[in-house]
Amino acid sequence: MDDKKIMELYFARSRETLQAVDEKYGPFCRAIARNILGSDQEAEACVNDALQRSWEAIPPQRPGHLSVFLGKITRILALDRWADYRGKKRGDGEALQVLAELEECLAGEEPEHEVDEKVLTDAIAAYLRTQPMLRRMAFIRRYWYCNTVPVIAKQLSMAEETVQSTLRQMRRELKDYLGKEGIRL
Repeated sequence: MDDKKIMELYFARSRETLQAVDEKYGPFCRAIARNILGSDQEAEACVNDALQRSWEAIPPQRPGHLSVFLGKITRILALDRWADYRGKKRGDGEALQVLAELEECLAGEEPEHEVDEKVLTDAIAAYLRTQPMLRRMAFIRRYWYCNTVPVIAKQLSMAEETVQSTLRQMRRELKDYLGKEGIRL
């Protein structure tokens, strides 16, 4: 079913809506949640919550890209769950490793100085637009979808060492780029 028809179902408040959304975008959302949480069971619960949130948000919202909208909701919910589990010493998803990697380019000397999230997001997006497609895809798959290095290597037909090296170089470049943009974290 195409997104236009799914949006019509949302606005008609049809009982078929969430089933249609789950059929089309469930595997995508489950992959995001599983990568972050490291558990199929927790991923399933997270996706169910994401579908419920989408039901509550549409209408009145009318997202331009339903996949992005659902992916973002799923990612936020999964990261919230992961943070809760981490506080309880549970969970073994890829999120901890991903955050540790990003810390080297996002951690700053003045932790009390907060950077506006939109400014930071825009700067990272601008940096990524300067990158060749393959590098950009590796970065997004690692730091947005929390894919493991072996998964990224397979998806992009690269050696794992090349993926690791590329990501390490991009983190250094991003840190320099943010510094040149006057963003101190």
